[in-house]
Amino acid sequence: MPLETEIKFRVADLPALTRRLESAGFRLETPRSFESNILYDTPDRQLRARTEILRIRSYAGRWTLTHKRLPGPGTPGPRFSNAALPNIDRHKHRVETETQIAHGAALAEIFLSLGLVAAFRYEKWRTEWADPSGHGVEGHCVIDETPIGNYAELEGPPAWIDRAAIRLGVDPADYITLSYGRLFEQWRQQHRSAAQDLTFAAVAS
Repeated sequence: MPLETEIKFRVADLPALTRRLESAGFRLETPRSFESNILYDTPDRQLRARTEILRIRSYAGRWTLTHKRLPGPGTPGPRFSNAALPNIDRHKHRVETETQIAHGAALAEIFLSLGLVAAFRYEKWRTEWADPSGHGVEGHCVIDETPIGNYAELEGPPAWIDRAAIRLGVDPADYITLSYGRLFEQWRQQHRSAAQDLTFAAVAS
């Protein structure tokens, strides 16, 4: 079971981050492309209650089905993170099962027929960078331009994330382990917004 490890950080200056990535030796892997995500759940949100997601994603001409859950007993690696405590792992960890699919619309129809509902939609413009090593790619940095601001994610082994953060000038105190759904909830409260989805049209209305 692959364990996804990542952190987010806010990006105030997109061109400056791009220059830092280039100077640090990162390679552009996927140019800026639109990304659309739909999370599916039971009508009473059983997956959300278990901190799981079931997602269909469209990005750069590819469709991907993803399921994520918290690591449990028997899962190798760290099981939790807490950015408030300096001696605790500050990375986000999820067990991720992912596969490419031919087209998301057919699978979405199957989900709806099984009684699932489209519980949450979110969009962004994503640019993907890779950090090459002698054995392939050590980790990735993706830049996400979302309706509520710009963020970047570092995804890879924990030690690589911390080294990459230093190379890019990111303070560990600025690590974010919240999902975009949780960040959107915070944004809605701060702005007293009635938007239900993290889409450009919903946030702008």
